[in-house]
Amino acid sequence: MPQPDPNSNPNSDSAPAPDSVRSPAGRSPTPTTTTPDMNEVVGRDDLLLLTLDTLRHDVAAELAAAGRLPNLTARLPGGTWEKRHAPGSFTYASHQAMFAGFLPTPARPGPHPRLFAARFAGSETTADGTFVFETPDLVSGLAARGYRTVCVGGVGFFNKQGALGDVLPGYFQESHWEPEFSVASPTSFEAQVTRAEKTISELPPDQRLFLFLNASALHQPNWFHLAGATREAGDSRLTHAAALEYIDRHVGRLFSAMSSRRRCFAIVCSDHGTAYGDDGYTGHRLGHESVWTVPYGHFFLEPPT
Repeated sequence: MPQPDPNSNPNSDSAPAPDSVRSPAGRSPTPTTTTPDMNEVVGRDDLLLLTLDTLRHDVAAELAAAGRLPNLTARLPGGTWEKRHAPGSFTYASHQAMFAGFLPTPARPGPHPRLFAARFAGSETTADGTFVFETPDLVSGLAARGYRTVCVGGVGFFNKQGALGDVLPGYFQESHWEPEFSVASPTSFEAQVTRAEKTISELPPDQRLFLFLNASALHQPNWFHLAGATREAGDSRLTHAAALEYIDRHVGRLFSAMSSRRRCFAIVCSDHGTAYGDDGYTGHRLGHESVWTVPYGHFFLEPPT
């Protein structure tokens, strides 16, 4: 698919990226996230799971600290990302785990009680505040509690083009994917949010919603999110950072839509990171710190008063 000319990039209104995105010499300890009682949340609130596909923790943390993610940091507890370990090293594996209740795990010694868990004997991370479902996966567990389950797909594992691309969307009662949502689109997240807004506006007022959105913008190729970048130069930590800034510019629309009907409990996280030449590695589906370490945050979105 032809790629856009970066000189006419519709996203070039972002602030210029610095000469490099560097890891701080010394980081403060990762913040901890307060865990609500999910047995009170489920059935009362709408639910949002937003996966920022391929987002590295170090880049996310650096941009947050530099004030370059105003819409995300306004919601994240303490304005910072929690450092966690991904449940998988690529999209398919990680989402299969998350849909079974295994969200990214805090990057510190545990055990760590989970928000959601299937009922099975011997679980050491199912606590009093864990929402325990009787079905094989969280999506059908929420449907059994009366939620409308909706998927807005992004990367190829959600494109419904072939048997494999049907597996993850197939968990949901309703799923959407269009070429405009894909990794090749420089306006993918805007298109995804527009689809989510339409779905939300069409729901009956008393219908609880579980919306899952897989944002594809950070996944390779992402060079076109940085003004002046070229396809020949390819992707880098700088273009990765620019893609996250692009998402931040539009995520407020998604948060507003999800909280337009009632309180919403939102989870925003990466499914895995990716390497840009780190220790000689490129890409993901490999066991490197840049892949296994991901940003995470959960918080409530309050309805307008």
